[in-house]
Amino acid sequence: MDATALLETVEHETGPSPEWTVLWLHGLGADGHDFEPIVPELVRLGWPGLRFVFPHAPMRAVTINNGMRMRAWYDIRNFSADELAGGDRADGEGVIESIAQVEALIAREARRGIGPERLILAGFSQGGAITLAAGLRRSVPLAGLVALSTYLPMAPQARDDLQPGANRQPLFMAHGELDPVVPFVAGERSAEVLRGLGFAVDWHAYEMGHAVCAAEIRDLGDWLDQRFASG
Repeated sequence: MDATALLETVEHETGPSPEWTVLWLHGLGADGHDFEPIVPELVRLGWPGLRFVFPHAPMRAVTINNGMRMRAWYDIRNFSADELAGGDRADGEGVIESIAQVEALIAREARRGIGPERLILAGFSQGGAITLAAGLRRSVPLAGLVALSTYLPMAPQARDDLQPGANRQPLFMAHGELDPVVPFVAGERSAEVLRGLGFAVDWHAYEMGHAVCAAEIRDLGDWLDQRFASG
């Protein structure tokens, strides 16, 4: 897989000259269209012009789905949620490839006039895992990280992967207490690990499954208000 090739993306701009980018990564088996409907629900009056970039993950075989090929940021080898204890649920090579592809999109935004200090990296489920893994490795901090219904992959090596200054990135994490796909405890423990690495984690829990709810969108909007105000 060519990690240097730009991924195909779906884009929405809320104004004629966007000042900020929200780069949003979908979950396993979905595509870049999955979170398009969130744009009108999330965006508020008075916000700067935003460019939402929704990339399509590459097609790859996924072990837990009997090797079926689908859009995925990395292979999932088993159903274990014990990444934090050294489990191998996530395919580390795939994680690193996807981080490189996300970095290529971040670099493209810089060429289009929106630098990392005005870019929010967001993701749901598998996309959130890549958001956290990429955030750890950022030597130039982004404006913020959003990780929804997810966990930190390759957690035992997180301290080694942490780049100086990466923990200055504000981090919004949210999880459903009834999540049957990524257990709530996996998200909660991931947040604890990241706090231990110096991240200021804004943690939210909701009575829902593996999904996004209206209260979560409201809370994320409040958090984004702060990012835009300080930027």
